[in-house]
Amino acid sequence: MPPIDAHCHASPLWYEPVEVLLFQMDRGGVEKAVLTQLLGQFHNDYQQECVKRFPTRLASVGAVDPQALDAPQQVRKWAGRGMVGLRLRPDARSPAGDPFAIWRAAADAGLAISCAGPTALFLSEGFAELAAAFPHMPFILEHLGGWVRPDCDRSDASWQAILALARLANVSMKIAALGQLAPRPISQRLPEAPPILDDAEGARLIQALDAFGAARLLWGSDFPVVSSREGYGNALAWTRALFADRPPAEADAIFRGNAQRIFFGDRP
Repeated sequence: MPPIDAHCHASPLWYEPVEVLLFQMDRGGVEKAVLTQLLGQFHNDYQQECVKRFPTRLASVGAVDPQALDAPQQVRKWAGRGMVGLRLRPDARSPAGDPFAIWRAAADAGLAISCAGPTALFLSEGFAELAAAFPHMPFILEHLGGWVRPDCDRSDASWQAILALARLANVSMKIAALGQLAPRPISQRLPEAPPILDDAEGARLIQALDAFGAARLLWGSDFPVVSSREGYGNALAWTRALFADRPPAEADAIFRGNAQRIFFGDRP
């Protein structure tokens, strides 16, 4: 089955418009994609417009300002317009009397949470308590739990702590932005075959699979940022190569099934 890209971005004002994403998807044989709102942006009209134009190919994970007094109402509004997920940092809290109001609104609307931020936030007691408070709401950690971010403490202890988050049954992980772990060596000639992710870093994906299980990993391209690193095609090819020796059912879940279930549901 063709893959679903669980993490990508499109905008007419920053990055690239959706038509460029669709070109890369078609070129790579990717059938569907989950548009993920840019951090700090809360106008979800463009993403919803894209979903309306391409309903069989796109889903929208939007964003709402958690500090806005009407944040819960905004969540309900966008969910009513077809938004299937909400992008939030683990430390997002609502003002006034209920700090979890925005999280509660997302849970009531049946949304999945695309969780952005540094690893330190995911490893805090607050995040574990948050996930436990909403056990039926999916929390999907972006970018290997922040491991690919340059501000991550890339110690073995930190990585093991990320893997330990698998104890939270409603927490999943996106495999995206692997190119941040494999910068192009400028002084070397590129190989004629597609470049392969460093073995040590590639092994982390197998460790993530062993910890979370295939039902809680989702592949994403991180388009269009990926275009300044390994490129869309390599983002897919590298990850596929790493899981090539695993049972086909596991790869089907990682590259398609989980994103279909969480973000598209019964939509064809």
